[in-house]
Amino acid sequence: MRCYKTSVLFATMLLAASVNIVAQNTRNFSLDEAIQLSLQNGKQLKYNLAKIDEANALLKQAQNNRLPDVKASGSYMRLRSPDVNLKFGSPQAGNSLSSIKVSQVAYGIAIASLPLFSGFNIRYGIESAKYLAEAARLDADNDREALIFNAISAYSNLYKARAEVELINENLKQSQLRVVDFVNKEKNGVIIRNDLLKVQLQESNIELSLLQAQSDLKIAMVNMNLMLGLPEDAELLPDTSWLQHLNDARSFEDWKLAALQNRKDIMALQFREKSAHFNIKSAKAEYYPGIALTGNYIAADIPNFLTVTNAFGIGLGLKYNLGSLWKTDAKVAQSRAKQQQLLMNKSILNDQVRMQINEAYQAYILGLKKIEVFAKSVEQASENYNVTQIQYDNKVVTTTD
Repeated sequence: MRCYKTSVLFATMLLAASVNIVAQNTRNFSLDEAIQLSLQNGKQLKYNLAKIDEANALLKQAQNNRLPDVKASGSYMRLRSPDVNLKFGSPQAGNSLSSIKVSQVAYGIAIASLPLFSGFNIRYGIESAKYLAEAARLDADNDREALIFNAISAYSNLYKARAEVELINENLKQSQLRVVDFVNKEKNGVIIRNDLLKVQLQESNIELSLLQAQSDLKIAMVNMNLMLGLPEDAELLPDTSWLQHLNDARSFEDWKLAALQNRKDIMALQFREKSAHFNIKSAKAEYYPGIALTGNYIAADIPNFLTVTNAFGIGLGLKYNLGSLWKTDAKVAQSRAKQQQLLMNKSILNDQVRMQINEAYQAYILGLKKIEVFAKSVEQASENYNVTQIQYDNKVVTTTD
């Protein structure tokens, strides 16, 4: 007897522990919470932030091209008895070149250059980088909206999968009660064996549907957990308060116009198109020479021979690559080809947006009509059930009906 009580107590403790574990892994969460978690843990958003940082760094690099360049170099050498032959001076003045002993040489040079004109290459490069940085930001916004849409879709799928399991479970309970009822009636000779087999087959089909629905629910749950950055075995209970019927009176043309004006991917392509325009101008800038304000400083020390200090110089520098006369055409053609690609991509994207809006709008209209038809079906089914129930009570229809 004591052993039996111990076993019951142990089983009770295990059951309580299992219930506690399930409760710990189960959490209620709203649609807003699902969206916030997906944004916090979205790997694509973190990748986009890195792309934005890269675009901003490229913009900073283009802006830095306006700053002066400063280069410094120096050298120290040990020499071994060099022959020194000066080409100036007069031997009659008593110059004795043989007495000069040079054993080491040290010198340093510093050169500064500030660009004054570069064919507007710097200016166009900055403008192009600005538009690319803005395009990167819009790409991030577009992916953010896509992530929100995916979170809403996953949340809806999870709700529908759980509702389907609950509905099939309820149908299975009713079917099991019906089977028990038919077994008793078959024993009492009220119905034939074939009627019992029909309801048992119906019960088996419902069990198969339940297995499929439970598998779909598990897949939807794991997908949702991965999207939200939660443990895969977390049990999520979606809130139903977000379910409401919103009837928007806007037409298809209104939705299409709003999409073409506010889609982030379209806006990103527009900025890339502007960047390509300035890339063409930047390529053409190589036809022109570059002018810069230059300054330099030179210092040298050759012991027993020469010392140079405070050798400052300032002036204008002109640089022109003659090869640009026949090489720049290819760069300009390449930039124009990229611009044409962007124009075609923009046209293709516009067509895709129109198709997406049309499909979504037609699905919305179809959904509204389905709701009306389902509402009528519920009324008709309820009325039909009441009529059949009365007929059954009056022995007019069979139990199978």
